[in-house]
Amino acid sequence: MTVSVSAGLLGPGPDEILLAFTTALRAAGVPVTSDRSQTFLAATSVVGLDDVSATYAAGRATLCGSPDDLDRYDQVFEAFFDHRAGLPRARNASPPDRAVPTTLPLDDPAGGGAGEEEADDVVRAKASGAEVLRHRDVATLDAGEKSRLAAMFATLQPRPPRRRTARHQRWHRGEVDASRTLRASLRRLGEPTEIVWRRRTTKPRRVVLLVDVSGSMSGYADALLRLAHRTTTVLAARGGQVETFTVGTRLTHLTRAMRLRDPERALVAAGDAVSDWSGGTRLGETLKVFVDRWGRRGLARGSVVVIFSDGWERGDCRLLGEQVARLRRVSHRVVWVNPHRGKDGYEPVQAGVLAVLPHVDDFLAGHSLATFSELVEVVARA
Repeated sequence: MTVSVSAGLLGPGPDEILLAFTTALRAAGVPVTSDRSQTFLAATSVVGLDDVSATYAAGRATLCGSPDDLDRYDQVFEAFFDHRAGLPRARNASPPDRAVPTTLPLDDPAGGGAGEEEADDVVRAKASGAEVLRHRDVATLDAGEKSRLAAMFATLQPRPPRRRTARHQRWHRGEVDASRTLRASLRRLGEPTEIVWRRRTTKPRRVVLLVDVSGSMSGYADALLRLAHRTTTVLAARGGQVETFTVGTRLTHLTRAMRLRDPERALVAAGDAVSDWSGGTRLGETLKVFVDRWGRRGLARGSVVVIFSDGWERGDCRLLGEQVARLRRVSHRVVWVNPHRGKDGYEPVQAGVLAVLPHVDDFLAGHSLATFSELVEVVARA
């Protein structure tokens, strides 16, 4: 990376330029919060703006919240502080078209010829825009694409997981219902009669959703809450029950907000209820509060618990592992959904992820609508 930054170049207002750089990072998809911006200003005042490598390292240490932010940070830093193009660099007048690259022609060429025989052996296919959007990382979408994706959540059809109860119902096969068979025989004065069969009845199993809303998960929070709202609405219509919480620096119960029929109103109500958006990550402490308050009371007992988090824990990772182990003992199944799980080159190297992996039943990806579809199938079969 060839970057030239100097105090003279910044002029009389270096703080304004540095804050403009954080704004450019936020526009590029890096979840830069106000406290991170202030920390960045404090760090650059200590290392000095005349040291390019120190300024670059200070920004990476204070403004990046996950491994996915590092590449974007490098690109924005080089583009923003490149003296050959001016400071800051001007934005393009019109954004480039986000066309799906394809080598297939949009229309068949007019006329025939010898090329038609060769074309007969070629399968001409092109993915639709909706199908491409289903597999896109939701954190990289622009406002228009997010609006289209929000409408596509209606295609998800969650089904409630079911559990067997102590009650029985008459059935055409299964186990012999001795009492009913005997009563039927007595009504015929002891004559042999048709054998009556029975099976255990089932009822929907409760689903508990724990959504991480810390800074490193801010790019996925909107999509995850839309998924929670869709799951709550559909499962409630089918006799199921869904409880939704957010975790970050504190635990917030969002079930009442998620029960609103309109998804936009539900998200607004969730935004008003949650006070730790894009904050730190204290998963171990918040999970301990959840298990102490809700696990022992029976909300999590026998439930399918789904945790949406990237595992970036700022607290004690051993505490996080202990609380997930406690949660696993009282619940029916624990599913951990990591948005980075389905990306190329991902390795579970975070201390928080390594602490919880021995105690979860499923470790799934959760960065696109396609992975959300796989998740609802896993929950339905739990």
